[in-house]
Amino acid sequence: MISLSSYRQEWFGNVRGDLLAGLVVALALIPEAIAFSIIAGVDPKIGLYASFSIAVIIAFTGGRPGMISAATAATAVLMVTLVKEHGLQYLLAATVLAGLIQISAGVLKLGFIMRYVSKSVMTGFVNALAILIFMAQLPELDPRNVTWLTYVLVGAGLAIIYLFPLLTKAIPSPLLTIVVLTSLTVFFGWDVRTVGDMGVLPDTLPVFLIPDIPLTLETLLIILPYSVAVAVVGLLESLMTQNIVDELTDTKTNRNQECIGQGLANTATGFIGGMAGCAMIGQSIINVKSGGRGRLSCFAAGVFLLFMVVVLGDLVRIIPMAALVAIMVMVSVGTFSWSSIKALKTHPKSSSIVMLATVAVVVYTHNLAIGVLVGVLLSGIFFAGKIAQLFRVQTVLSENGRERTYIVEGQLFYGSVEDFMDAFDFKEALDQVTIDVSQAHIWDISSVQSLDMAVLKFRRDGADVKIVGMNKATETIVDKLALHDKPGAMNDLMLH
Repeated sequence: MISLSSYRQEWFGNVRGDLLAGLVVALALIPEAIAFSIIAGVDPKIGLYASFSIAVIIAFTGGRPGMISAATAATAVLMVTLVKEHGLQYLLAATVLAGLIQISAGVLKLGFIMRYVSKSVMTGFVNALAILIFMAQLPELDPRNVTWLTYVLVGAGLAIIYLFPLLTKAIPSPLLTIVVLTSLTVFFGWDVRTVGDMGVLPDTLPVFLIPDIPLTLETLLIILPYSVAVAVVGLLESLMTQNIVDELTDTKTNRNQECIGQGLANTATGFIGGMAGCAMIGQSIINVKSGGRGRLSCFAAGVFLLFMVVVLGDLVRIIPMAALVAIMVMVSVGTFSWSSIKALKTHPKSSSIVMLATVAVVVYTHNLAIGVLVGVLLSGIFFAGKIAQLFRVQTVLSENGRERTYIVEGQLFYGSVEDFMDAFDFKEALDQVTIDVSQAHIWDISSVQSLDMAVLKFRRDGADVKIVGMNKATETIVDKLALHDKPGAMNDLMLH
């Protein structure tokens, strides 16, 4: 558990930086929340209320200070079919259930799963998100929908973002970009797309409500698949983003607490009319690069967002989309791991394949979970292949030619059992066979069954077989699963 002094530091250790960063994030969240609502097929206020609620709650309950959570495209796309077939109330109920599932994952300490996500998958995840962030800006740069002035404004915004920090970092350059481009647009009366063109902003505060659905098993079976999908994808994106922010800030945070925090935020959000969300890598990077480090930055982002859409809606509506596009392009460029391109020449081919496959699948499917799953599976296959290559069996024949010792070296598991069996000459006439596993480790049922088969084949031809050198872990699994010393062993083994 975190100490009270550390928790207080996470809130008030960087007040000025967190407040300014939170303001920048809030401005960037508004058009995204509206866009994600449109993706899910619901009113813009559903995404805006969700972004407010999730950001504020996760600031108190999350495990990663400085990370921004809100409504996201990753969770929105999973709700499309549910909204079309059953309506908004079922979406709210699914959001509540998804939150409860995430809380359970945190309580069960399932955050450890991130240990098995390799660096190659992480790099692929980051690069894919950078590409998706950039692709999401393309509709705002479509020459069929915008004028040449939009490109000028985007270029000017990027110039401010990258050049202003050379003069001073007292004011976040993304915030200055929004102020300058908005002022120019209003002063000269330029006709460009604005935040107001994205959809109608709400003018009232959210209220507590209970989803209006029948409390039946049928309802549960309808929302459960969607809730599980949202919970898994939400936690996956949140924990991956948490790892990235950990690296950016050189700090270590609590994964299981983040699972619980995300769950509490989503559960509460479903009761105020909001959709499910999770951590946002783009907004989190904006926050960190704008000086945000503590919990206050996420809390401020949520509060500023609600204040701006409800109280200052008329001002927010006139912000040109070009300013926000410039910020997101900056995020995209900053997120992409450019060093990974050079590393393709020096890294092992297997690592490069995993990274590229993760990128390709995520970009093609727009589904982070599928891409990461493919990356993890490929990593596992390549790892198993490498370990299997380190396996070998040496053999020594006695002087009388009637006794042979097989010395097994390396890891005996499903990936190396074929080499294990190929090492034995079952046609050789022997009186005694010794299988020495003192330099090996037996891991799984596949390797135990191959050991059984080897012993029984030698015994079938009249040889006496001994297994020597088992370590404690190997002896435990062999004693538990092996059949070669049991009556009817050959018949039982054939049945398997």
